[in-house]
Amino acid sequence: MLSRAAKSSTSVLIRHSAKRYLQTTSTCALRCSHVRGKSQIQPTQQRLNVPQRGVVTHSVQNFQFLGRRYASTSVPVPPMAESLTEGSLKEFTKNVGDYIAQDDLLATIETDKIDIEVISPVSGTITKLNFKPDDTVTVGEELAQIEPGEAPAGGAAAETAPPAEAAPAETASKEEAAPATPPPAAPVAKSQPKKDVAAPKPAAAPKQETTAPASFTPFARNESKVKMNRMRLRIAERLKESQNTAASLTTFNEVDMTALLEMRKLYKDEIIKKTGTKFGFMGLFSKAVTLAAKDIPSVNGAIEGDHIVYRDYTDISIAVATPKGLVTPVVRNAESLDVLGIEQEIVRLSQKARDGKLTLEDMTGGTFTISNGGVFGSLYGTPIINMPQTAVLGLHGVKERPVTINGQIVSRPMMYLALTYDHRLLDGREAVTFLRTIKELIEDPRKMLLW
Repeated sequence: MLSRAAKSSTSVLIRHSAKRYLQTTSTCALRCSHVRGKSQIQPTQQRLNVPQRGVVTHSVQNFQFLGRRYASTSVPVPPMAESLTEGSLKEFTKNVGDYIAQDDLLATIETDKIDIEVISPVSGTITKLNFKPDDTVTVGEELAQIEPGEAPAGGAAAETAPPAEAAPAETASKEEAAPATPPPAAPVAKSQPKKDVAAPKPAAAPKQETTAPASFTPFARNESKVKMNRMRLRIAERLKESQNTAASLTTFNEVDMTALLEMRKLYKDEIIKKTGTKFGFMGLFSKAVTLAAKDIPSVNGAIEGDHIVYRDYTDISIAVATPKGLVTPVVRNAESLDVLGIEQEIVRLSQKARDGKLTLEDMTGGTFTISNGGVFGSLYGTPIINMPQTAVLGLHGVKERPVTINGQIVSRPMMYLALTYDHRLLDGREAVTFLRTIKELIEDPRKMLLW
């Protein structure tokens, strides 16, 4: 039998052990509550009189913040085309923290052929931009993150502003509370004279200005280096590929434009009233190409490995100059369109090219190219084949020149034509015949109705 003193000491030990156990259990529960963001341990806290409600509430706020963070929508680099897997980021239209509406333009990506617009999939606030302008981006990479939500109102902006200002206030109060320490300032003051002593070294710069170029010219001779955009790089690559691959040869002819100019003068006003399209040269030349290609199908063909591909359709690539470089949108099935239909399609594609709105579908394909350097005043030139095509027709400026007709020297509006062709597929006889046929159709456009 235990004595009364032993019993009392034993009961005291049991109470202390139970109290420690409850405190340990309460601490574990509070940690679990802090992680899960729930206040399931509040009954135990009430028994132990531990005021931990603030901690639990803070955990819930953290949990809610993390929930909002993981709810952000990722904006990937969109697909471009089968042959394009990367591009250069041209610009972002918004900054981090800005609000953007759904379907608004977020960024522009520059590719080898066109500019691709990245549209915002949701409305919300931009929380992250992963790239900078001129960075290379790959299809599927995360371009930005957007936290979905409504546009911030004036009241919401005012509520969010004070927390941002509170941090500097706290920092300022801490700086005021910190005692001034003159000793650190003294080394800085001592080190400044040393910097001042070293400062006169840049005075040697004027000696560098008296360089050799200044001795023989009083004019400025500045140079600047600008990075080539992706389209210009691609154009350079394609043109060099053409020179290295094709056995290029150019044949020339000249065409009397009198009949075509008279036809245009007679019907241009009527055509504008009926269709709203300006009647130019490109529609007639394109139609002449499709008709001449029926007699010389190799012009519309292509070499693929050790095979020749012949086509029963003609997709004409029209060279259009844009501020970023030369592009060649395609008029599809030109052989099935009339002259006005071709002209309208050329006007539509040319406008899209100048506005930077061409799509990859507008640029894909093409079996023959027409380049009109005459709009810039070109008199004579040799165009380069647009691979993997076989030939390209170059048009030039219309100039009044003296020519002999029926033994008489008369002045006529003349244009030089140039046909550059791949001699691997097209022989000289076929190339000359093709170009002569175009000449005959342009000099007498009525023949196009009989072809």
